[in-house]
Amino acid sequence: MRLIRRDIPHLAEVRRITEKKRDAWWTVLLVDPVATPLVRQLAMRTRITPNQITWGAFLLGLVSAACFALGDWRWLVAGAVIYHVSFIFDCMDGKLARLTGQGSVFGAWLDFVFDRIRVAVCAVALMAGQYQRSGETLYIWLALAVVGLDTLRYINSLEIFKIRHSMRKQIKSRLREARRAENQAELAFMEDLLRDNPEADIEQDMQKAEAVVGAETAETAETAEGAEGATAAPSPQVIDLQREFRHRFPAYLRMRSWLLRHRIRPHLVSGIEFQMGVFIIGPLLDAVVEATVVSGVLILVFELAIIYKLLLSTRDFTRTIDSFERDAVAKAA
Repeated sequence: MRLIRRDIPHLAEVRRITEKKRDAWWTVLLVDPVATPLVRQLAMRTRITPNQITWGAFLLGLVSAACFALGDWRWLVAGAVIYHVSFIFDCMDGKLARLTGQGSVFGAWLDFVFDRIRVAVCAVALMAGQYQRSGETLYIWLALAVVGLDTLRYINSLEIFKIRHSMRKQIKSRLREARRAENQAELAFMEDLLRDNPEADIEQDMQKAEAVVGAETAETAETAEGAEGATAAPSPQVIDLQREFRHRFPAYLRMRSWLLRHRIRPHLVSGIEFQMGVFIIGPLLDAVVEATVVSGVLILVFELAIIYKLLLSTRDFTRTIDSFERDAVAKAA
């Protein structure tokens, strides 16, 4: 008889370790309640690795595609159910990696590649089955649209990440130069402080963030003074690259606060919801065209909103850099 591992914590602790602070609403409501207890049982009773679960999710995705290709509504329902099980497995591999410390760079790459292949294969199979069923060429274009939108979403996400990383890197570089010259305080980004405190009300985020920064600085200063008799360090400078967006959309900020308290990220229609609309809701309702069109429009709207938010963020970035230049000129004068 296989021994049960005793080092796996209770379920509440497993949730804290494995579940993200912010996630898609579909995952929070329909996946985590099933996936997290399963991950705990797998970790306790088996030697299954995260990569093996990734392979399982991929193979289930292919089974789902085979069901979609048959075209009949009963097979569509079967394909939708299997696709959702495949997605549960897809979420479990990362949770198991975080719980057991078995994560790897190759595993992350494998998960990403298999996800893209699964979406493409299921899209082609679903629309091919409906084309054979109806003879309408519209399904061919829908297959191309699904694959194209999924690819566009990942390209856009990657490029936005690169731009945001570049802006933060430039700001940090300017502050490092200033610290070397005048021993100024460390730098903190408002978005990081808010991400670490998702339970906070949005109207109080700035005050709470500043309080947290001040407390951490005071603690550091007390330690340094006790050890070396050093003077207290100044508070870290907080940079907010979302200031203009926050000021323009206060209603969004209130909604964001409520969502984050329930672990739901404000990006309500991401790639996950797009896939579920096309591969689960559409097949279950036998409304593939309608679900695909609505899901496609919604993901485009949210991607455009992210681009607009990035535009406002670049303006905040420019103002921040300009303020450094003005301060440098004033000090030189």
